[in-house]
Amino acid sequence: MALFDLKKLLAENTYPGRGIVIGQSADGKNAMIAYFIMGRSENSRNRVFERFEGGMRTKAFDESKLSDPSLIIYNPYLAREGVDIITNGDQTDTIYDHMERGASFEDALMTREFEPDCPNYTPRISGACYYGEQDFTYSLSILKSANGDPAVCNRYFYRYTPRSGVGHFIHTYKCDGNPIPSFYGEPEEVALPNTAEELSELVWKNLNPDNKVSLFVRAVPLDGSAPTEIIVNKNQ
Repeated sequence: MALFDLKKLLAENTYPGRGIVIGQSADGKNAMIAYFIMGRSENSRNRVFERFEGGMRTKAFDESKLSDPSLIIYNPYLAREGVDIITNGDQTDTIYDHMERGASFEDALMTREFEPDCPNYTPRISGACYYGEQDFTYSLSILKSANGDPAVCNRYFYRYTPRSGVGHFIHTYKCDGNPIPSFYGEPEEVALPNTAEELSELVWKNLNPDNKVSLFVRAVPLDGSAPTEIIVNKNQ
């Protein structure tokens, strides 16, 4: 089965919302992670990514315009020994805390649900990379309402063995709309390049220019050398 073209998936969708891509570089040398956020409202667009020791946060670009921090201010990325955690909400901290107590990615997300933003009920999407000696595996998850029914939370989990040049892409929304339709189906298999720079350029250039807000890319060499990270913020 042919891989999806990530460039095409992004360029033809004005509003995938927030998205996670995890996989292995084409040359097989790196674990690759990308996370982007988009926004339609002034509050959602008024954000930047900011790195800190052990993780990365969203913050308001202009604090005077921040009207509601709930659901938009959180830690999208946290690192612990042997694991990178990336999500679209404060479930990043839930996963981190559960892992600190010896529980699993799946255990943590069984305690969470989709976001309470009626009528969209935005899915919570999450990913984790688990590193061993010169190899890795990765997981993705989505927690979503049952076709817009807030009385039901369906939880989906995917665990992957890496393949060179293959990534898996999951995003909060299928496309733009009102209410916005949630992502459905399995994560999309996409072709990945070799480097963080190439992945960053591919994603950022093809996100809708009006709606894109920030992008984080991390490439982790499997030989143990230093990772490469790139943050791109529309608001500079």
